[in-house]
Formats: sequence, structure tokens, C-alpha cells
Amino acid sequence: MTGPLLRMSGVDFAYQPRQPVLTGVELAVLPGQRLAVVGPNGGGKTTLFRLAVGALSPDAGLIEVAGSPVRRTRAGLLELRQRVQLVLQDPDDQLFSASVRQDVSFGPVNLGLPAEQVRQRCDEALAALQVTALADRPTHLLSYGQRKRVAIAGAVALRPELLILDEPTAGLDPAGVEALLRTLDDLHADGTTIMVSTHDVDLAFRWADEVVVVAGGGVRRVPTTEALADPELLTAARLTPAWAPLVHRLIDRLPELSGARPRSAAELAALLTTTEEKAG
Repeated sequence: MTGPLLRMSGVDFAYQPRQPVLTGVELAVLPGQRLAVVGPNGGGKTTLFRLAVGALSPDAGLIEVAGSPVRRTRAGLLELRQRVQLVLQDPDDQLFSASVRQDVSFGPVNLGLPAEQVRQRCDEALAALQVTALADRPTHLLSYGQRKRVAIAGAVALRPELLILDEPTAGLDPAGVEALLRTLDDLHADGTTIMVSTHDVDLAFRWADEVVVVAGGGVRRVPTTEALADPELLTAARLTPAWAPLVHRLIDRLPELSGARPRSAAELAALLTTTEEKAG
């Protein structure tokens, strides 16, 4: 498709009267994008996500998926959830079956797919999230990182065009974060559009095409390099500056390194090693 996969136009939402959470939201998500959603706790990131999947209904405005207004009927939500999937921050909010395979199969089964298609989708999702070896394991015996991956596999089994992840790296150790990012890269390479909320500005800088800042009831979309080096914008979102843009500014003051653009600590370490080898 050529138009936005997800569009919000003039969207307002409040849980309590006269206490708006989001006001006048304008947002368009194009196919193939990788968006990082940042903002303070309680700023409306999860609310934005729940509106996108039809779990909440806006008080005003229009939400469209693939050019069609979201319909909060049984049939409308069934169709929506084949296009857009939300994985919550706490995997235990989404895992409820006895085994990993049963849990990942739940969505395809509820679509009424034939048994062979259910098995195929389940196997593909397990492989994509690198949890095939856990297929027959009880979900309550999994580690936290494994439960995160299984929850994402359950969403991937529905083959959504847009995958929304609420704080997917929260609670993971550094190696777990890197492994998950590689998996998201693979899913994106296979054609999935991905939105990720995070408080990790360095992760957002290295991974996302653009940043969506949710703060003060508003939503603002900004190029990654601009957003994560803007002190005023970061202060409004209660975030600290990403280190990479600051390092880039410092590098540009060094003639022998000018133009280098490391986006992670590993890339910076490699750059320093190469520089030291040349100097030695």
C-alpha cells in the first residue's frame, strides 16, 4: 500500500472527564517504518497504543488502519488484529496457556484457520523469535526474557503488518536487549512495520528512523537525530540526551575522525580500536 498503515486525525482521549490524556493527536505511520515512541511515565504512550489496536475508543477524531476507519465491532476488531498487534510491557499480561506452543497458537486458532496453517504459523513465529526449543515448555517455567519473546511470538503468529511493542527491552540484560533488537531487525526486513516505546534514548537513536514524542497531551514526530539532541524537547519528555549525537559533535572536532558516526558503544569501541592501531 502507498498510504499510511496507521493514521490518527484530531484524536482526543481522556479516562476521566476534563482530564485529557491525549489532545488533537495527528500521527501517520507509513509501511516499513521503524518508530521509537518516547515520553514520560503517564504521558500517554500506552494509551496511544491501545487506541491504535481498538482497545480504547477516542473521544474525538478518527483512527484509520490501511485507509479504513477502525470499527470496534466483533468483526471489525477481528480484522484489525490481523493487521495490528500490540505486545504489552509485562509478558504475564498476555501469556495464559499451559505451554509455549499452545500460547503462540492461540491467535491463529481463534481466526478459525485449519490445523495445518495454525501449526505452520506457530512454527514460523517460534523460529522468528528463536524460541523453537521452548515449544513444549510450560510458560510459567520460562525466564522473564523468554516470556517476553514468547509474547512477541504470539503476536507475530498473526502476521500483522504493524507490530507495536510497549517497552520490549524493559527488564532485559544487555545481551538480551541486543538479541531482541536483532530479532526486530529480522522482522522488519521481512516487511513488518514496527513501533517501540522506550525510555532508552540511546536505543531509540541507533534503532529508529524517527521518534514520536508523547508529552503534555500532544504527539510530535521528529527525525531521530534532531529529536534526541534537542534539549528543550528532551526536557519536556523527561529524558536525557542520547550520547551518540554528542559523541558525533566531538568527533567532528577531530580531523582524523571527522565524519565517523558510531551509533552504539560497540561501534565506538571498534572505531577507537581502529584509530589506535593506525596511530601505533
